[in-house]
Amino acid sequence: MSLEREQEVIDRREAIKRVSVLLGGVALVGGSSLLASCGRERPAAGTAVGKFSGNDVALLDEIADTILPETTTPGAKAARVGPFMALMVTDCYDDKDQQLFRDGVATLENASMKMNGKSFMSSSPAQRVALLESLDKEQKAYMDHKKPDDRAHYFRMMKELTLLGYFTSEIGYTQALRYRESPGHYDPCVPYVKGEKSWAPHA
Repeated sequence: MSLEREQEVIDRREAIKRVSVLLGGVALVGGSSLLASCGRERPAAGTAVGKFSGNDVALLDEIADTILPETTTPGAKAARVGPFMALMVTDCYDDKDQQLFRDGVATLENASMKMNGKSFMSSSPAQRVALLESLDKEQKAYMDHKKPDDRAHYFRMMKELTLLGYFTSEIGYTQALRYRESPGHYDPCVPYVKGEKSWAPHA
């Protein structure tokens, strides 16, 4: 393995570890396969990926952007997290988890129609947030009581991939986090003021 490739895998491992901590320490769906896939460029927004249509990818972008919206930094859609999600599911999930995730996209759309009387894409930002908050409560209850052999909840997968996709993107690394290019000199004591952004590892 080349030094450059080894560094990429180490950084992805660190990103997976951090996302797992954000989600309560549960191992991410896809496991070690997530370390191997991301040498591929993220597809353009709205581009079909594997069994995901362009419309599916656009929907995933909007779901991700509702989870991580634009604030003082660009949101998940700007980081092309939707295409990332579709690529990772296609490349890293086993057949059963891929089907569960794709079925979850349809389930989310049905839940939107039931709650808001319209598709997720047609819903207002407030309606989207309310729907995802209800799905998040549902997945937490499911994950708290699931048996070891049970599959993860589809919305748990969406949250995992949203966080992983965002915080391994250039936007996530350089704008949501602070980034210092390395190699460089070793500085064991970098000043930190409470409330500042965390440092990103080398990408």
